This record gives sequence, structure tokens and C-alpha cells, in this order.
Amino acid sequence: MFKVLFVCLGNICRSPSAEAVMKAYVERAGLSESIFCDSAGTAGYHVGERADARMRKHGAKRGYDLTSRSRQVAFPDDYETFDMIIAMDASNMRDLQDLDEDGQYEDKLHMMTSFCQRESTDHVPDPYYGGADGFERVLDLLEDACEGLLQHIQIRR
Repeated sequence: MFKVLFVCLGNICRSPSAEAVMKAYVERAGLSESIFCDSAGTAGYHVGERADARMRKHGAKRGYDLTSRSRQVAFPDDYETFDMIIAMDASNMRDLQDLDEDGQYEDKLHMMTSFCQRESTDHVPDPYYGGADGFERVLDLLEDACEGLLQHIQIRR
């Protein structure tokens, strides 16, 4: 089983959306038995909470079901368990790298946008304090990146 962990700050908008989008892509590809997806936050602000209601609403419009509960990244457990740990922005990446003081797991850490095939951006913006357009933008980027990520995993395996 290949395991992917998506990470943002609070694990209520971007990373649970990435998890839901990727799960949908994995299921459509018939790979649910061989690819596992989860999400977590670098901060524990929302532990146990569902994804932001606005994010769930926008995701549902596109057919994504955001069912995960927020949790904080667990070091070293998550680093040992997951094959890839994918950050939504540079701040999340720095936090992930800081947890891995010795750089033992650096080959597992990736930026979400590095898998984008059509979009050109260096981060998935946090939509929390914005309007509807921000949530739609996040989903646009995640759909592009998850498509590329799935191809990457299939080639890698």
C-alpha cells in the first residue's frame, strides 16, 4: 500500500480537500486497494473538527466528500508511515522540515504545486479568510496537482 499524507496549517481547508480530491482520483483509477490518502495539520488548532463548512460545500459541488477529522502531524510516526508527505505552502514545508531536524525523511517531503500540470504557482493559497472564489481556486489547483500526483505515483510504483 502506497501512503500519501497531505498537510496544511489547520487541516480544515486545503489538506482535507487534497485528501478528498486524491481519493476520488484514486477510486476512479481503480487503485483504492493500493493507494491510501490522509491529511493533517502542522498546528493543532482544530484537532477533531470536521473540514470547514465552506470547503465542504464547495467540494460537494464538485462531487468530493470531505469526511476526515482534523489532526496534527505526528513526528516521527507519520514520517515513517507515509511514503509521501505533501505540503500546501512554503510555511507548511518549513514546519515539516523543522520536525525532521536530521533531514532523515527529506526525500518524502514535497510541495503540492510541484505536481501541477496546467497551473503555474508555488503554493495552494489558504482560503480561510476569503470568499467563495478562494475555495474554488483551491479546488482548481488541487484537481490539477492530484492528477499529476497520481501519474507520478503510478510511474514511481
